[in-house]
Amino acid sequence: MKKKQFAPLVICDVEGAGIIQSRHSHTYYEIIYVQKGTGTHILNQNRIPYKAGDLFLICPEDEHCFDYKKYTCVTLIKFTDEFFSSQNQSIPHVGIVFSPQDLMRHKLLKEIKLTFDEPFKTILKSTVDNIKAYNGSTDIATCPYIFYQILSLFGLITQALGRIDAQLVNCPPGKQELISYIHQHIYEPENIQIKNVAAHFNIATSYFSAWFKRNFDISYRDYINGYRVKLIEIRISNKTSTLSQIAEEFGFTDVSHLSNYFKKKTNTNASHYGRTA
Repeated sequence: MKKKQFAPLVICDVEGAGIIQSRHSHTYYEIIYVQKGTGTHILNQNRIPYKAGDLFLICPEDEHCFDYKKYTCVTLIKFTDEFFSSQNQSIPHVGIVFSPQDLMRHKLLKEIKLTFDEPFKTILKSTVDNIKAYNGSTDIATCPYIFYQILSLFGLITQALGRIDAQLVNCPPGKQELISYIHQHIYEPENIQIKNVAAHFNIATSYFSAWFKRNFDISYRDYINGYRVKLIEIRISNKTSTLSQIAEEFGFTDVSHLSNYFKKKTNTNASHYGRTA
């Protein structure tokens, strides 16, 4: 089932039996904020436990549903491409690494939860509540207040994503735009070749490796390998993908190629890691 929406922006609360518990997708984007309840959010092939205060991002390519354990209420902020494209000139570009639509599609955020520490956890809830309170009082799709409140949500999401990135690989985040670019394209080997990354950030190819080492205290090759291994560990631990599927996703020729790579980097067999994770 694919749910449709033609309005640029819709904001609503859904609870109890109103929460769809069968797998479905949308023609639009959806920010889900859990107001209360516990259970499991099934997002694509991943089962992610949820509780009050959790936030999920759904894009048109996703399929998801909720299996709630305790009575659940969520706030939904649903928007189409038109909502941001029509106000593109109003989006500040200073410090912006991803567009809102890019963040909604960020692959890592389909597998692990964003975590918000204080004071950001309280700010997140207050922002969602502010958006809810203003809903219905005006044309929300063209209201500057609503627009910037939603944009501030993406600021909080970007900050939380940066902390996840720093935790996944034990190295300082440093130049966040570069690190975020690498993480976004980790599944596209050609895009993270030194010549292509260097060109994207206007750094001389011959200078890039030394520049990266000096700024991040780790070689570019070791950084890429370390991050890739962490993501593979997450895939294996989730137990929702076969080794064959993981090998294909990360560009390995076959399971044997993946297993040899994983063994070399972790000194552990991939199949054994899956049984003990």
